[in-house]
Amino acid sequence: MSGAALAALTTRIGQMAAPPAVTVSGRVTRFDGQVIECDGFPVSVGSICHVHLPDDTPVEAEVIGFRDGRNLAFLYDQNAEIEVGALVTIAQGGREIAVGDGLLGRVIDAQGAPLDGRPAPVLDHRWPLHGKTVNPLTRRAISQPLDVGVRAVNALLTIGRGQRVGIVAGSGVGKSVLLSMMTRFSEADVIVVGLIGERGREVGAFVEQSMTLEARNKICVVAVPADRSALLRIRGANRATAIAEYFRAQGKDVLLIMDSLTRVAHAKREVGLALGEQPTAKGYPPSVVSLIPNLIERSGTGAEGEGAITSIYTVLADGDDTTNDPVVDTARAILDGHIVLSRKQTQMGIYPAIDLTASVSRVMNEVVPDRHQKAAVKFKRLISVYMENRDLMLMGGYAAGQDPELDLAIALWPKITAYVAQAAHEPAYFNDSQADLISLMGD
Repeated sequence: MSGAALAALTTRIGQMAAPPAVTVSGRVTRFDGQVIECDGFPVSVGSICHVHLPDDTPVEAEVIGFRDGRNLAFLYDQNAEIEVGALVTIAQGGREIAVGDGLLGRVIDAQGAPLDGRPAPVLDHRWPLHGKTVNPLTRRAISQPLDVGVRAVNALLTIGRGQRVGIVAGSGVGKSVLLSMMTRFSEADVIVVGLIGERGREVGAFVEQSMTLEARNKICVVAVPADRSALLRIRGANRATAIAEYFRAQGKDVLLIMDSLTRVAHAKREVGLALGEQPTAKGYPPSVVSLIPNLIERSGTGAEGEGAITSIYTVLADGDDTTNDPVVDTARAILDGHIVLSRKQTQMGIYPAIDLTASVSRVMNEVVPDRHQKAAVKFKRLISVYMENRDLMLMGGYAAGQDPELDLAIALWPKITAYVAQAAHEPAYFNDSQADLISLMGD
């Protein structure tokens, strides 16, 4: 037998020895408009499946659980025409995403598909969608401030590299403008923005404002508008966090902005109720309370040799209630500080409308010198004294000389409001903000 014939025979024998490919599948037995129930087959929660329509077009669904020996999957396209008996097959694991420098300057959706009209980015690395567990004892301490380009934040609510901060606000008080300023003016190496559950118009406006020529090469935007499936909104939040984790592992200082954490919680509530969880505080099932810390704890400083993820999460306060909302309470308990935006500030024409007396940065004292700390405390005290007595002064019930501290607050009030106010297109760098504060407070 010739060598070529022997090689062909060997190849044929090898093919015969190989087990046939097995396609694991099931059939749809129930569909309520969101959740598909199908025959049970081996698959893990979080895996992506294809549900085949009558014309054999596949639509994606994500496995969310099991019930009575059957698989439960949440449809990504809730308008799909699903029929009983439709074939369900495994598409991919869904637990890892493609990452790399090709994401910078791009706008993608929850599944990594480009939204900016350009070809799909070329990505050479993989990262777990739900991140890698970090030993808390290996995390570096927060020791340096991060310049976010906003004077009131830099000087009075200083953010450290690796800090987790919440922006608590009602609707229409300038939250999006403040985030846009931080995105454009921050000195971070990489900026990852997760626009989760926002209106489509706001997504386009934010990208147009933030993707300037100077900032484009360090920004990645993950956008999942409000009309997308609840699981896509959750996946978008996890994808944005995973991208930030990848760049942190490369030694980069990352700024992660997520707008908004509340919409992620709403999406989780939708999925939890569909699974039959019992609603507890204000209609939120227990899974929402566990989602928030799991997501937030993935950010922060990395181990030695890695960078840090400074994360900013917006939290919507329904009816301007910043104290009784379960999402606000849970987020505030796990975050390293919060910035409260005040409707009263907007009515006074002061933008950004930061309520400095209700806001706090828990790491500020660890990253700024004593002179800066004392000047910031004095500044906030003068604002508090002035606001407490404002109505009394407007009624003419206060005479100068009765309270030296209030007299000083009255004298400095025009300079105080001018210091806090900042135009959206003008950056205020950290060193300048610090020096101007110390000078204004006379320290």
